[in-house]
Amino acid sequence: MFSFQESFLFTLWTALCAVYEESALHRLLAAAGRWCNAQIDGSRVLGVLCREGAAARAWAGSRTCRVLSGLANLPGALLHRLYRALKRPFDESYFANLAFSMGDETAIAESWLIVLLWSIPFERWNNTYSLLGFGALLMLFYAGSMRRYETFRLDVAAVGPYAVGMFAAAVLGVVLSAYPSLSARFLMYHTVCLLCVLVTVSAVRTASDLKRLAAGGSAAVLISSLYAVYQRIQGVEVNASYVDLDVNAGMPGRVESFFDNPNTFAQVLILLLPVVLGLFLCTKRPLLRLAAAFTFAVGTAALGMTYSRASWVGIACAMAVAVFLWRPRLIPLFLAGCLLAVPLLPQSILNRILTITNTNDTSTSGRIPLYEAALAVIGQSPVTGAGLGTAAVQKFIKDNNLYHARAPFVHAHNIYLEVWIEAGALGIVSFVGAMLLNIKNAARAVRHCGDSAARTLTCAAASALCGIMVAGLADYPWNYPRVMSIFWFVFALCIAGTKLCRREGEAK
Repeated sequence: MFSFQESFLFTLWTALCAVYEESALHRLLAAAGRWCNAQIDGSRVLGVLCREGAAARAWAGSRTCRVLSGLANLPGALLHRLYRALKRPFDESYFANLAFSMGDETAIAESWLIVLLWSIPFERWNNTYSLLGFGALLMLFYAGSMRRYETFRLDVAAVGPYAVGMFAAAVLGVVLSAYPSLSARFLMYHTVCLLCVLVTVSAVRTASDLKRLAAGGSAAVLISSLYAVYQRIQGVEVNASYVDLDVNAGMPGRVESFFDNPNTFAQVLILLLPVVLGLFLCTKRPLLRLAAAFTFAVGTAALGMTYSRASWVGIACAMAVAVFLWRPRLIPLFLAGCLLAVPLLPQSILNRILTITNTNDTSTSGRIPLYEAALAVIGQSPVTGAGLGTAAVQKFIKDNNLYHARAPFVHAHNIYLEVWIEAGALGIVSFVGAMLLNIKNAARAVRHCGDSAARTLTCAAASALCGIMVAGLADYPWNYPRVMSIFWFVFALCIAGTKLCRREGEAK
């Protein structure tokens, strides 16, 4: 059988690495990296940012956390009592043992589920699929909990106070909505995300589980990106609603893959491409590493073909954070590589980048009335917002005559403003708090953890969150519920990886 280690490319790569290790360039970059590490370790600003807050410290032992944990695990506890009462019949039953074994491997089931859910074409998509899928995963988890309740429970404490507060804000966003009937259906999307976070955080027990979930996300990237490349080969018609044809003359049509909108597809790639890169770095099997490298290359090409400027900025931020967390000493090399790569970019992409600050571009200037309308909603209803969901916000703005541009108001094109006007003050505080707490915990955990798959994938997930938060300054990734579930999947992946890193650090 062909072995990658015996190939000419591997031999050449090994020789080049040996030459580099002895070079003056390596010594220079290593010294620069040590300086960067020293600055990080001695930084007062980063020390404050990485410090755990009072709410986070008190959460695990709080009465609220204990009550919610008890409620979430109540079905598992009842099933476990049933198992203990009828232990012998259950242990002798083939189907019961099959259910128990499947429940133990919920992470594997989730990896296959996300490939299926995130590869369904938009015209065949129904948001009920996500609810049914993650609801089935929860039932599967309870099946595993039935026999091993002491060690197999839903980990509400790890989810954190702010993520729980975000779901509470979503519920209140329906109750206090100016249009409850319009808001009610949007609660289902938040429920799906809550299930995704709970199951993912609780089902991941080992680095292998984490790698399986990363592989599932990577497979979704490969399938959707290959289809995007196919779209480019077949030809994509230029859509005037996606691009200013005067400012972007000559730019080809923008691919959208299975997601109906090029910006939406680009946001999916921001979230999952860092995970693909993390899988490439941590997998040890040559064929899997080659597959991950190919997936990352195709996904990067597909991201370029979306011509989504906010997403390009977001992925650049994500890659910078990934290097910062994974190997800070490589920051100088990363910056040098970015500068050298600029002349290699296609002319259409360079031209598109140059339009980012061009106020004559209607897709840029058109966001100003959207922001003004969102700020007007906050001015009128700063505590409760207009109500959960874009439909309630649209009607609130229309009824109060807060938007005066030609293009229809779809959403605020800013995740922070949109969360505020949908979920109110509690929503925006909980959302920002959840993101900051998760990223801070991940950064702290990877700083005190040795090289491992968990560390690498935690860096990847945290960097993806940073990237999408930057892209969210100019767009609203949750406009499509499927992207919203991917967002929270990566959020949960980051929490699960942080747990594993802490465990590895404590085991030293």
